[in-house]
Amino acid sequence: MTDSIAPPIEAKQAPASILCVDDEPNILSSLRRLFRAKGFQVHIAEGGKAGLALLEKESVDLVISDMRMPEMDGAHFLEQVRARWPDTVRLLLTGYSEISSIIDAINRGEIYRYITKPWDDHDIVLIVRQALERKALEAEKKRLEALTLEQNQQLKALNASLESRVEARTAELQVANERLKSSFITSIKVFSTLIEMRGGNLAGHSRRVADLARKIALRLQLDSKQVQEVFVAGLLHEIGKIGFADDLLKTPVAMMKPEQLDVYRKHTVHAEQLLLPLVDLRPVSDIICAQFERYDGTGFPDQLTGEAIPLAARILTLSSDFDNMQIGTLTQRQLTAEEAKVIIVHGAGKRYDPAVVGAFVDVLDGGRATKEPKEEQFTEFAVPANELRVGMTLARDLITPSGLLMLSTDHVLDARLIQRILDFQKSGGLRLTVYIRGERKD
Repeated sequence: MTDSIAPPIEAKQAPASILCVDDEPNILSSLRRLFRAKGFQVHIAEGGKAGLALLEKESVDLVISDMRMPEMDGAHFLEQVRARWPDTVRLLLTGYSEISSIIDAINRGEIYRYITKPWDDHDIVLIVRQALERKALEAEKKRLEALTLEQNQQLKALNASLESRVEARTAELQVANERLKSSFITSIKVFSTLIEMRGGNLAGHSRRVADLARKIALRLQLDSKQVQEVFVAGLLHEIGKIGFADDLLKTPVAMMKPEQLDVYRKHTVHAEQLLLPLVDLRPVSDIICAQFERYDGTGFPDQLTGEAIPLAARILTLSSDFDNMQIGTLTQRQLTAEEAKVIIVHGAGKRYDPAVVGAFVDVLDGGRATKEPKEEQFTEFAVPANELRVGMTLARDLITPSGLLMLSTDHVLDARLIQRILDFQKSGGLRLTVYIRGERKD
């Protein structure tokens, strides 16, 4: 036995209601009989006052009123209907030949049509149906207009809500992006310390090179993306040395044997290979690979000349040499900053780009134009480690006395980190000073 699904029951529409008003009972009887046979709900009233009283009690779709009635004629009655029940359709039934009375009824009652006596049953039914159809169309038009207005309001509210949600989501993404960028730079700084952990005089070298390279890039008015790439290249420029033997790391370049020098020069190519899988660091790897090129075309590996060498690589070359001369990894002895500066200035046009040398000299002589433009500028103040508080933000990298990175700039301190700083200070018998971000400058 299979289950049968009953068809949905459609709601039956109530028949249209008609009020017939006349002072002659036989006419009312005729109209009631005619329209009931056509499926209408029919009300009758003998006179205008009776019609108004009935309208106060019953909902009527259409009124058919005689013109000539005692006490209240059809024009007056239909005028009252128009004023009190404007949605009710009004028809005038008249045998009166005076056109002025019909015009008066039209003007005062705003009737839909007038019908003359005697009427034709077919015609009067057709007129009534047309009038009710028009009423239905007008009602539907009003309903659709109201629905459109409501939906427009809802759409407007939805658009406003969407805009606020998009703005909120955009703000969230901006915060997340800033955190990601901060984490990226922190990771790069950590990578740069790997080679420095081998000991010797390398500690802090990459960060110093990166800082100087960034200042020179700013002095040369490079855009923010290029400045960032120069800075990251400075942090990672010696990552290719990760596989060097200890004796090679400790040998100044000026004292290397030919076979050692050949291995040493290739660390830039090794760095490029190490960074190759990181698509976002592709421009950085190109900079690092070209750091041994010379402005006069006698460099390594491609003997590029002048501006054929990436500008960022020309900046990195000078910045790295300047620090290497001072820590003794390039020259036989450690030079002073002034001695290293003199050598670099004399190398302009040969090893170094003269324009980069000029920017370098400006940085060393004051660097007034090297300040990085920021939307927000903050003060900073030194805080002893034992006075650190939860929620403080680092204004500078926290570097150990040996030159290794502990925490990066913009790190927000929590209780665990503060305790670790204090433990490190205690274990090494140190007195650490931490630079904390202060209030925003107006």
